[in-house]
Amino acid sequence: MSYYQHHIFFCLNQREAGASRPCCAASGAEAAFEHCKQAVKKLDLAGAGKVRVNRAGCLDRCEEGPVCVVYPEGVWYTYVDQEDIDDIVSTHLVGGRIVERLRLPDAEPSGSV
Repeated sequence: MSYYQHHIFFCLNQREAGASRPCCAASGAEAAFEHCKQAVKKLDLAGAGKVRVNRAGCLDRCEEGPVCVVYPEGVWYTYVDQEDIDDIVSTHLVGGRIVERLRLPDAEPSGSV
């Protein structure tokens, strides 16, 4: 058994203005991260054996962003607003079911690490 039942990472990468790729930070990722963290705390889901909400640097899916990923399942999500985050929390983190409407397709292996 792992230390957390679910571990959710939010890409909060910030690129310089005019960069050739988009970044999650420019799409409201920080606010989504904070909202998720508060929702998890409010539901008493935070802590060992429960859920951990973490910041992450670039998760390299910028064009599909903003993105977050839930482990141990390895399910990638995109989101638009707080209602999407609430759906991820209630459906996936609480209910154990994937939110298909927000799920990103599995990435193709690039061969690099």
